[in-house]
Amino acid sequence: MVQGYSGHANYNGGLDVARKVLKSDGIRGLYRGFGLSVMTYSPSSAVWWASYGSSQRVIWRLLGHGTEREESAPSQWTVVSVQTAGGIIAGATASCITTTLDTIKTRLQVMGHEQRHTARQVVKGLIMDDGWKGFYRGLGPRFFSMSAWGTSMIVAYEYLKRLCAKE
Repeated sequence: MVQGYSGHANYNGGLDVARKVLKSDGIRGLYRGFGLSVMTYSPSSAVWWASYGSSQRVIWRLLGHGTEREESAPSQWTVVSVQTAGGIIAGATASCITTTLDTIKTRLQVMGHEQRHTARQVVKGLIMDDGWKGFYRGLGPRFFSMSAWGTSMIVAYEYLKRLCAKE
């Protein structure tokens, strides 16, 4: 993923990566950054789900559902639209809040053998090199990725849930 510019690759596919990592670092090399990933994805998931639930409640309220004005059940299109908007808002919120953790995790994972830094050293380096904005490097792609992933996942999940529901 981060092996250099075009034509100057260190690896020739996924199996080559696994073979070289096993040779240089052993089985532990395959799990480099696993703990950091869990520490990044857990808060990200918590923020995503909390934001999704909250944003849906707000959107439904803005549409007038759950009030006395409500006359009939919302259309399928309205339900999917609210879920889509909730997924986008949740992805945007989670990415903005947790990008700093992801930046630190990624830096630690891609450092070579000669540069084994601690999280504290990475934080200090980011601040020295780019100031506080360095923590938000990659926010755009992460924002898009989390919003697209979350939206497609939640719309598919909610659709399947409706299909399986007994009337």
